[in-house]
Amino acid sequence: MTRVATFGNYQSALLNLMSAQNRAEQAQERIDSGTIATDMSGYGRGAEQLTSLTSTQARLEGFIGAGESAAARLSAQDLAMNRIYDAGVAAREAIANGIAAGNITNMMTELGLQYQTVQSGLNAEHQGAYLFGGGRGDAPPATAATMAALAAAPSTASTFANDDLKQKSRIDENTMVETGFLANEIGGPLTEVFRNMQAYQNGIPVTIGSVTYTPTGAGTLTGQPGANVVAFLTAQMGEFGNANEGLTNQTAKNGLVQNQVESALDAHESQKLALDKLMTDKAGYDPAQAITDLQAAQVAIEASAQVINSLRNTSLLDILR
Repeated sequence: MTRVATFGNYQSALLNLMSAQNRAEQAQERIDSGTIATDMSGYGRGAEQLTSLTSTQARLEGFIGAGESAAARLSAQDLAMNRIYDAGVAAREAIANGIAAGNITNMMTELGLQYQTVQSGLNAEHQGAYLFGGGRGDAPPATAATMAALAAAPSTASTFANDDLKQKSRIDENTMVETGFLANEIGGPLTEVFRNMQAYQNGIPVTIGSVTYTPTGAGTLTGQPGANVVAFLTAQMGEFGNANEGLTNQTAKNGLVQNQVESALDAHESQKLALDKLMTDKAGYDPAQAITDLQAAQVAIEASAQVINSLRNTSLLDILR
């Protein structure tokens, strides 16, 4: 026979209150965290599989982070390459316009401005590092700031400070893509054409292909061009065209890598969604059930509190009378 006592009633009501508070706390934790338990011990036999899924999720998030970083770099490179290309096209047009007008007085000034745009593109930065510097991201890869400095250098190659280390990114378990380009590769041919223009203006003979063009002296590229000057400028227009075509190929290569990275990112995002759903299913977390459990626990807390409160005004003597 169960003994009836005021102390026992208090103890029973208090235990019910503590149990309801514990259930409310657990339900609230599930709602806040979106999981059944705060550690793997709370999942019992499903903990091993969840651990494996968590590891896969971490690797996937790492690839997504690397892919997003590579995509941002490739996008910045595309902008810089297009800037360089536009400057090369504008330089060629400046020569063509001068020949067509029969006056090249302002041509070298225009070429100087376009060369500075080329330099700006070659020395473009992304996240605090020079895009086309290779492993030397802390130093400008194109060092000749003006066409005069370019012509004074021993060679075009000597005006580039980048090394040969190209940036690479791992975008999935089995794929490593080359996402970096070097300043001397993308800008070398175009810079050589600008250098020859300045050398000819300085009175230095320039050889294009197998033909050597000799200026009459310094400052030849001004006023109305003679036949020899027109021949040189026409040959230089062809060189600009070849350099621009090579740059177009480099830009297209950058675009192909962009597409590959974006495709990998799309695949990773789809896989992540599927993995998140699988983890939710394996964890067994049901938001609606957690809210229901919380509400039920809160009702139980209120009921237990009312029982305790009523016991304060109740004596066992009243029952025995």
